[in-house]
Amino acid sequence: MKFNDEYYMRKALQEAEMAYEEGEIPVGAVIVSNDQIVAKGHNLTETLHDVTAHAEIQAITAAANTLGAKYLPDCTLYVSMEPCVMCAGAIAWAQVGTVVFGASDPKRGYQKLAPNALHPKTVVRQGVFEEEASEIVKKFFRTKR
Repeated sequence: MKFNDEYYMRKALQEAEMAYEEGEIPVGAVIVSNDQIVAKGHNLTETLHDVTAHAEIQAITAAANTLGAKYLPDCTLYVSMEPCVMCAGAIAWAQVGTVVFGASDPKRGYQKLAPNALHPKTVVRQGVFEEEASEIVKKFFRTKR
């Protein structure tokens, strides 16, 4: 059975919900290979006291361990929020084949700060469940202010 971007983005949004419930900035990610989820991750920066523990980094590390490979050219990363520059660098180093994200991040997203950060062969699709992905982040920050 072949799933679509919406199916996998829902899984990434479930990860974002987990982050929200844990008091983390609600960003979630899943990595798919051969139409199977091989890794999941959500922000753990507060839990781990580690500014690098973003959802994408968690998922890339898990995928590399699951697949036994540091490069992920045949994988698709689904992430609820546009990756930051740090995560875009990790995505580039891992040579992730495709990135699909929900909400744009006009303040800290890689497209504004480092538009060429991803690997040149990486395909990007954006705006999948953009409203839902944006709303959970807004809801999180409303509770913090």
